[in-house]
Amino acid sequence: MPPLESFLSPGLRYGLEHGSLTCWIICGVLALLSITSWAVILSKRLLLSRVQRANLSFLREFRESNHPLEMFQKREHHEFAAFYHIYHAACRELAWYLLGEDEPGDKFEVRLQGAGRITPSQMSAVQNAMERSVAEAALRLEARMGWAATALSAAPLLGLLGTVWGLLDAFSTMTSTDATLAALAPGVTTALVTTVLGLLVAVPSLLGYNGLVNRIRGMVVRLDNFASELSAALDRAFVDHRFTNETLPSMGSLGVPTMPTFSGVGAGPLHVIATRA
Repeated sequence: MPPLESFLSPGLRYGLEHGSLTCWIICGVLALLSITSWAVILSKRLLLSRVQRANLSFLREFRESNHPLEMFQKREHHEFAAFYHIYHAACRELAWYLLGEDEPGDKFEVRLQGAGRITPSQMSAVQNAMERSVAEAALRLEARMGWAATALSAAPLLGLLGTVWGLLDAFSTMTSTDATLAALAPGVTTALVTTVLGLLVAVPSLLGYNGLVNRIRGMVVRLDNFASELSAALDRAFVDHRFTNETLPSMGSLGVPTMPTFSGVGAGPLHVIATRA
């Protein structure tokens, strides 16, 4: 296997050979940022793949069930499926309104047959529970993404800092009488190395980060779609739309409003308040 130095350009290799302490410190920080960003990106990609497989398995089983609460009744768990957490939150809220309990008991199926239906306002509470679960799932998917974003933003700036610092050190040698291009070359080359390394850290990580963000957005959209599908299934099976909201009284039934009258000069706002008091 050829050494790593053979893959470097002559200028980059020359800059690393003559690197100063500041250059090596910045290169070390850039290496840590690269490791951090790629650790987050790769771990998230593995997590999303696992969640997607678990979601597909749960969704297939949910659509093959006899009624929407069958999986909840059997107490089946799909820990890595984000769909399951949305489903479980909705079923717990629905079971509370139907049976007065948020976990299935031994006689859950028997009690469910005679439970009747819930009102549309109670179904709104079930939908709120699903929305909270979707938001929590989105937060879990986006956890630690800020570390990768910080690393991507800081890498080019650190590279630029190293370049400016190195150029200042290089040009400070010009004050001496024997300053030549050969004397400036190591310092200038070393200064430019940090910018190159900063871009080498930022550009590939940025591509991986943008691809990961797109996958997370797609996953959140699928969570919303499943919540809508589940809401429709629960609405058809357990909501009685014959319940109507209380109607507002007509204006005629309220009567004619009476306005108080005030006599005397200077019956302004302060006089009105004093009179009411």
